[in-house]
Amino acid sequence: MTDAPTPETNEPAHDPEVLELAQKIFDHAREGDTDTLAAYVDAGVPANLTNDKGDSLIMLAAYHGHAPSVRALLERGADPNRANDRGQTPLAGAVFKGEDEVVRALFEGGADPHAGAPTAVETARMFEKKELLELFGAE
Repeated sequence: MTDAPTPETNEPAHDPEVLELAQKIFDHAREGDTDTLAAYVDAGVPANLTNDKGDSLIMLAAYHGHAPSVRALLERGADPNRANDRGQTPLAGAVFKGEDEVVRALFEGGADPHAGAPTAVETARMFEKKELLELFGAE
């Protein structure tokens, strides 16, 4: 009796080159390399691509304070309310980091200040960001 051969996977997610490319794209989001990031999404990379922690491209751009990248991703269909594996949203992350320009870009792009845990509203209250609470209509 012979052992059955183990089937090889052709899934691109297991290809080291694909994983390396994905890491570079996440780095572009973290670094705010808007033109390159937009070009990748325009070429077919999903606007809602997430890493192993559930952080989307827009989450990384928002958390690192890159409003132009956030806007470019929103224009390409990124979900401003997509929470990561810990339930955090890009908007709450931007409030936490004090990235007011990013907060405005996300809010204008449809981000829900009541989504996630903690919500952006709860985060703004915690840090006494009265101007953001006014923006969210949650004074």
